[in-house]
Amino acid sequence: MCTVCDKRFTQKGHLNRHRERHTGAKLYSCTQCEKRFTTQSCLRLHMNVHSSKYKCSECGKCCQGSAALIKHSRIHSGEKPFECNDCSKRFTQSENLVRHSRVHSGEKPYNCHVCDKAFSQSGSLHTHMRVHTGDKPYKCSMCNKSFSQSGQLQQHKRRVHSNRRPHECPYCGMMFKTNVNLKRHVHIHTSAKPYSCRHCSERFRRLQQLKTHLLKSHNEGTWLTCIICQKKFSQSGNLKTHILQHTGVKSYSCSECSKRFYTLAELKSHQRVHSDVKQFCCGLCCKYFKRKDAVKKHFQKCFDNL
Repeated sequence: MCTVCDKRFTQKGHLNRHRERHTGAKLYSCTQCEKRFTTQSCLRLHMNVHSSKYKCSECGKCCQGSAALIKHSRIHSGEKPFECNDCSKRFTQSENLVRHSRVHSGEKPYNCHVCDKAFSQSGSLHTHMRVHTGDKPYKCSMCNKSFSQSGQLQQHKRRVHSNRRPHECPYCGMMFKTNVNLKRHVHIHTSAKPYSCRHCSERFRRLQQLKTHLLKSHNEGTWLTCIICQKKFSQSGNLKTHILQHTGVKSYSCSECSKRFYTLAELKSHQRVHSDVKQFCCGLCCKYFKRKDAVKKHFQKCFDNL
């Protein structure tokens, strides 16, 4: 029996090959495309892609086997033969139905053998194991910072290395890098406060504001304490920035004036002094500003004068 997911096998060899999947190590490399795999069987299936043995007649895609080709063909036919008994949602693959059914049953068959945390998907367990191993296989090509999840790397590239802002506010036209940041901003225009405290009548625009309120007013949660001066913080990011002030190390330097800063966010905010770009727009009068704090102050004045 596998000690990670409790799956059983009749042969020890099959168990050993199965365990390779949980380690995350990709020891077997394809000689044609250098793609790597956790098991030899996965590599053998992959080689069928290069041989074009199982090729889709509609789009020319090469699959690993006949079963994979049948599943792929449903993309073109629109066939969804697998139906959920609870909500009637349909799927093209049986394994997708199995994964979906756990939404209704609450089943979490994949257990971490280190901390006993349970997951409904094997992929989630693989990703979680990196918390214990410290493995960060996704490295940024621009700054060499490493991440445990591919999504974290993509988010890092958008926020730090890209100036692309594809998400536009429908009220003021202000642009944002992520949809999450846009949703936070829109609350300024709508005055919506979707997060309510379960202990009192207080409502908040942001989830973090609610969490801070629960911690300060209702002692729900855990304070983060600075080991140097014992100052307490509700957010880990604020604690990390605070500790940098104790060290005196300012790692980020402005290329224009050589002024140094503790964090990348402080540096980016400062660099707008040297730039003519005014990207922050007041939603009431459409006046643009270089800095976010400046537009917030101006917006409040406009709002008070209405």
